Amino acid sequence: MSIKPYVPFSFFFFFFFFFLLLVLCSNAQGRFTSYRQSSTDLASDGVNERESESETSSYLLSLKPLSVESTCEETYGFMPCTTTVVGNMFLMLVYGYLMYSAAKWLSSGSEILLEILGPGIVGGLFLPVLTSLPDAMLILVSGLSGSTETAQSQVSVGIGLLAGSTVLVLSLIWGSCVVVGKCDIENSKAKDNEDTKGFNFTGSGVSTDIWTSYSARIMAVSVIPFLIVQIPQVLNSYSGRRIAVLIALIVSVTLFVSYCIYQVCQPWVQKRHIAYAKHKHVISGILQHLKMRALGWLLDDDGEPNKEVIDKLFCTIDQDNDGYLSATELRALIIGVRFDQIELNKDDAVEKLMQEFDTSHDSRIDRNEFFIGVSKWLNVAKRVANSKSPSDRKFLTDFHSRTKQEHDLLGAGDQSEEAIEERKNIKLAFLKAVGMLLVGTLIAAVVAEPLVDVVDNFSDATSIPNFFISFIILPLFTASEGVSAITFASRKKIRTASLTFSQLYGSVTMKNVLCLSVFLALVYIRELTWDFSAEVLVILIVCIVMGVFGSFRTTFPLWTSSIAFILYPFSVALIYVLDFVFGWS
Repeated sequence: MSIKPYVPFSFFFFFFFFFLLLVLCSNAQGRFTSYRQSSTDLASDGVNERESESETSSYLLSLKPLSVESTCEETYGFMPCTTTVVGNMFLMLVYGYLMYSAAKWLSSGSEILLEILGPGIVGGLFLPVLTSLPDAMLILVSGLSGSTETAQSQVSVGIGLLAGSTVLVLSLIWGSCVVVGKCDIENSKAKDNEDTKGFNFTGSGVSTDIWTSYSARIMAVSVIPFLIVQIPQVLNSYSGRRIAVLIALIVSVTLFVSYCIYQVCQPWVQKRHIAYAKHKHVISGILQHLKMRALGWLLDDDGEPNKEVIDKLFCTIDQDNDGYLSATELRALIIGVRFDQIELNKDDAVEKLMQEFDTSHDSRIDRNEFFIGVSKWLNVAKRVANSKSPSDRKFLTDFHSRTKQEHDLLGAGDQSEEAIEERKNIKLAFLKAVGMLLVGTLIAAVVAEPLVDVVDNFSDATSIPNFFISFIILPLFTASEGVSAITFASRKKIRTASLTFSQLYGSVTMKNVLCLSVFLALVYIRELTWDFSAEVLVILIVCIVMGVFGSFRTTFPLWTSSIAFILYPFSVALIYVLDFVFGWS
């Protein structure tokens, strides 16, 4: 896969645009004015008559406790700033675009590196960490600025970004992925590339594999540090708040390390599960094939393996009549089964069958070994199919359908839509990927602090709490995975839907462990006050609802998107009511 052509162009474009911005806005500043000549008119000087109390109070409410003229402080001494509403809106868009570009660079570079080096360390550590880097940067600088009082004021930008990103991903983006990726649902499963039912709330939707459900469960578990840090607030204990922050920080870091280890080991674990599911499906297919070829029932009237019938089957497979089944004869058996529904490596299947049946390890299967092996799998089939009656002759069909379903849930039959291109110069591609990561990291590091300052200045200029600005606006700049997730979901396949929703759950998990760890470290080290009960409650509600929802389903009809969409306005309204009506913060 080659580097996308837009990347170099966008790199030069926004750096040219950024340079032009520095030239035009380097001297920007704002000024607060009033209709009065002097602030001394606000109180009596003992000579002049004091204004009426109501007029003075009304006027005091309309002014900020600032001097007559106020100028903003340029970040790094040269980054443009302003105190006007329009100016701050413009700067917010500029810095936000730069942060979005940084997120795209990091995402693209990580994907290329993942393709070159494969999963494991890259997919388990670099990719999730780098995709969360813009959020982590913004949270970090929000609590490092100035004095403790300033940091306490600006840290709400960090918690707003953390809560807003989580809610955005699990509500609007999650629901949009269901809408654009919907296919016709038949037999409780979405059919690839078939979308004929339109916006049918129950008849169309998306399906994912079982690994996506595991990702949703991990995401639900990742909210544990939020619960820990809220315990003193629930108990109205002020003395235990700092200890709770420390404990939550330790748990959050532990979860982060554990999640990275899981991500590193997951490809190996997944391959083992898929290999076993495929082997079990091969066995069920062979049993089905033997049942059709048998001159009688494989089970007798007592529900036990029928030795006479199984011995006859052995003789039909033993083509050279030497009393043993060779690898060649097993291969002929597997070819005769015709596993059209799965991608089967026949040599691997023969090897696993030989290992399963050949207990004497002489590279051939005798009559007794064949009977023992078939009997073992007949008992497994009865157990899986929950067949309790000896007269139940349909258990093999049930077993075969269940193994096929398990095979599909694991994504064992999915193949890549397009073959990975042969790279003639892996070294050059690797250097390009590393360069993209470095540029993305540099942009994120440089832009994070001025973006936080702009949010703070915009909040002062408009009297809008900076939390709501960071909750609603900033996630749009850092959630670059949203665009790629929706685009990927539009391919309308179970495989792409599984990857899409796994990416969304993984993104939220990383925010809950990595970004929260950064935030808790700031609160603890700078001795800030933890007073974010409303925000934490929203994160808990959204993560637990969507986590439980995704944990026990692999098919999501179209109506499920409405639940996700509703969560976004519900979250904004809940925070407003809790903070500004009930005074939680």
